[in-house]
Amino acid sequence: MIKSALQLIKYPLLSESVLANGAVICGCFNNITSKSICTTSFCNKEIRFQSDKSRVGKSSKYGLTEGETTSELINVNQQDHLFPDIDTPNRLFNGVLFKELHIINIKSTPNNTIMSFTDYKGKILILHTSGIEGFKNARKGTNIAAQQAALTLGNRIREYGINTVRVRVQGIGPGRMSSIKGLSMTGLNIISITDDTRVSPNPPRPRKPRRI
Repeated sequence: MIKSALQLIKYPLLSESVLANGAVICGCFNNITSKSICTTSFCNKEIRFQSDKSRVGKSSKYGLTEGETTSELINVNQQDHLFPDIDTPNRLFNGVLFKELHIINIKSTPNNTIMSFTDYKGKILILHTSGIEGFKNARKGTNIAAQQAALTLGNRIREYGINTVRVRVQGIGPGRMSSIKGLSMTGLNIISITDDTRVSPNPPRPRKPRRI
């Protein structure tokens, strides 16, 4: 801000282009270079607005891939039954009780991402991994492999005629969030996401430091 004020004193033409928050509008002025104007970081950012119905044909620097839409803002204060309570197991979702919904189990490890589709009793119906998708060696543990495997699994689940599922995540691998992202891109209605990562109450002791 101090540098901006000094530039305004040196160039009086800029005094009319100052916003209320102190940011300078970037314009074309005679005898003024880009080094002479001090702008805030907000002015230098490129912002793209996109409707919810629009699609992106290829991957871009904004993190959107093919078939993905922009995220929607949700007001937590206006959402009913956002968090589980005592009546959640007996609540209906698309005509099915919550406790009888099918479950997608995701186990994300540093080397692979394993996904299984089961019913509410635990019977495995579909098993799919990044290795089955065709990725080999170290590529099995990447987030791209997990997202591609989730897309294939989600389409196979849709062929069963099931659109409403629950997700259970275990592990802290790279494909943890990408797999959920791929499932949502297939059109599945994900009711809940449960983190069931195991945490040891008595982890192994670290090695003592080396004495020199």
